[in-house]
Amino acid sequence: MRARSIALTAGLAAAFFASVLFSKPTGNKHDGQWIFRFDTFGDEQLWTDILRLHEVVQSAVSPRTALSVGLKVDASVLPPNFLAKANLDDPATTVELLRRNAVVGIVAKVEDRNITSLGITCALCHSTVDNSVTAGIRKRVDGQANRDLNPGAIIALSPAVPPAQKDVYNSWGAGRYDPRFNHDGINGPVLIPNIYSLQGVPFETYTGDGPISYWNAYVGVTQMGGHGNFCDPRIGICISQTPDLVTPKLPALLQYQLSLFKPAPPPGSFNVAAAGRGRTVFNNAGCSSCHAGSTFTDVGNGPDSATPKLHDPAETGMNPLYASRSATGKYRTEPLRALWQHAPYFHDGSAPTLAAVVEHYNSHFLLGLTEAEKADLVEYLKSI
Repeated sequence: MRARSIALTAGLAAAFFASVLFSKPTGNKHDGQWIFRFDTFGDEQLWTDILRLHEVVQSAVSPRTALSVGLKVDASVLPPNFLAKANLDDPATTVELLRRNAVVGIVAKVEDRNITSLGITCALCHSTVDNSVTAGIRKRVDGQANRDLNPGAIIALSPAVPPAQKDVYNSWGAGRYDPRFNHDGINGPVLIPNIYSLQGVPFETYTGDGPISYWNAYVGVTQMGGHGNFCDPRIGICISQTPDLVTPKLPALLQYQLSLFKPAPPPGSFNVAAAGRGRTVFNNAGCSSCHAGSTFTDVGNGPDSATPKLHDPAETGMNPLYASRSATGKYRTEPLRALWQHAPYFHDGSAPTLAAVVEHYNSHFLLGLTEAEKADLVEYLKSI
């Protein structure tokens, strides 16, 4: 029970931020989009019953505070001029936003202006907004990681989290989350990943532990705190709860995720001529041997459909810590998707820019690229 409670504590925190804006539900509960945006999988058992975050939000989280830790607001479900007239420093305004289903990735029940329960959805971490009203406010964008989100800081607000764990959560920073800390107690957060352009990428985790729905189940049950089943003897985790509110929804959730496409680079965001030269550098330098095909990854090229092709950390000069905590001990080749959009890079965010990514591989593989070739390669990466 203790291990499960700790897992739920950390896991729910992650999921809490994996969901993003909570706009008025469209469709029905069997649709993948509805599940992604609004289904908590019964994770109120963690966020409300254990973490008691509904109490914190009710009394101490104003809209301004919520925005400061990366939460997003879907203005499209609000009355005209609602935000212009509201007191953004009053927690009561946050309660009203929740009552109107305007906070992305957070679902709450509000009765007589009091929050009686609170849960999170997939959208918390894997959706954002287009900022067309102001930073953090406007129309939701599903599939793009919320790199403004500070899940650790949010979890640390819980009165149920011990001080030592609060220190760990507060150390993560925006855009980072550790989906294994609640199981192994090791502090090693990774970047919240984008989840668009998954078509043809069968093992969409940093370490290729399993198919996409494997990770959906892992997060839904062990991180979001959903009421469902997940079991993987390789990592010593087996949770069974009746009824299972997660597993039956995985097929529809997967189909919606597969429908999300990467955003195109904005016009003028890269030098077209240089990108053309950079593509040649990309191929000649051997980058395309791993970042292969239309998905720019070789992860699906294992010996069979159930086995991913993975790489030892030393092979590409990656920090081995996170891989060592996974079921595989290795890393998959990162699919290259909308690289212009989501700095920093690598699973741990250790490369702040694409130039730093190129420099890492130029040094590790002794490629001997000239400064002009490196600059062209960066332009090509920005075009993907």
